[in-house]
Amino acid sequence: MLKNYRDLKAWQTSYKLSLDLYRITKNFPKERYGLTSQIRKAAVSIPSNIA
Repeated sequence: MLKNYRDLKAWQTSYKLSLDLYRITKNFPKERYGLTSQIRKAAVSIPSNIA
């Protein structure tokens, strides 16, 4: 039985994805258009919306 959103496999997978994307984008070069920021916000929004 699920007790909260953290028990959901979809939330766990999307949370891991967002952590991985933060690690990957840490090494991205500085850029003008904020693409790194947009990637990070999109990745975080997935588990946030599931919760």
